[in-house]
Amino acid sequence: MTKSVVHTDNAPKAIGPYSQAVTLGNLVFCSGQIPLDPASMQITGADISAQTAQVLKNLDAVLKAAGAARDCVLKTTVFLKNFNDFQAMNSVYEEFFGTHKPARSTVEVARLPRDVLVEIECIAHKP
Repeated sequence: MTKSVVHTDNAPKAIGPYSQAVTLGNLVFCSGQIPLDPASMQITGADISAQTAQVLKNLDAVLKAAGAARDCVLKTTVFLKNFNDFQAMNSVYEEFFGTHKPARSTVEVARLPRDVLVEIECIAHKP
């Protein structure tokens, strides 16, 4: 199996020593995305709904660059700064994925990069 690094300018560049995603064969391992605008690298959205929407937009761009799409996502992990934000995050998440329902874990964490409210990572497959 061939391993390759995925990069796209349509998602935020890595802010540390990691890749936006790595593929191995037909599997895609996307690093956690936070609500950064790819052009400005600034946080977008003051509330959980807006931040979740930006995070999912960033994941969409990484998946596309890897040759996959949102309906190829097998598993997500959602990291929330405050679990009280679960319902609002979940509404945006459900709209994004529609009838596709990947496996998911959601956890509350003490702190996220740049003090954002949400980070989401995923594992997908290339069709």
